[in-house]
Amino acid sequence: MSYLVGRGYAMRPYGSPVQLEQRRRHAVVLLDQGVPPVEVARTLSVARRSVRRWHASVRARGRDALRAVPASGRPPNLDAQAKRRLERQLLRGAQAAGFPTDLWTCPRVATLIRREFGVRYHVDHIGRVLRALSWTPQKPERQAHERDEPVIRRWVRVDWPRSNRKPGR
Repeated sequence: MSYLVGRGYAMRPYGSPVQLEQRRRHAVVLLDQGVPPVEVARTLSVARRSVRRWHASVRARGRDALRAVPASGRPPNLDAQAKRRLERQLLRGAQAAGFPTDLWTCPRVATLIRREFGVRYHVDHIGRVLRALSWTPQKPERQAHERDEPVIRRWVRVDWPRSNRKPGR
């Protein structure tokens, strides 16, 4: 697979495996039409070396050499089905999962994942799992335990308007 070099390290080219395969196939079609590799590279915004490598691969192994290859990497610990199950459990609330309050924290989510799926995540990586589920960090509003809502409503309705009067009225 071709890699672009940027900022001193190799990085995978932009696009899905299918898009990259289409680009390689387009390059070979242009080469078959007699377009020079330099022009093909400029047209497709790729390196000349990549165009030459693709052409050599086709000559050696045929057009199947251009097929998309899945990106390598470690498979996810939780598959799509497990993530859906996790989200359903998160939506039920932390108390339903056996925690004393209904606040989800990263350590609590890590405990839930370990308990329900047998997968261990470091607490620092739970945010990534939650973002993949489109969950965002939230900060709960704090309220005093002594808060008396009826007294507050009465104060806003009766006392607040009196305190807003201008002097002399």
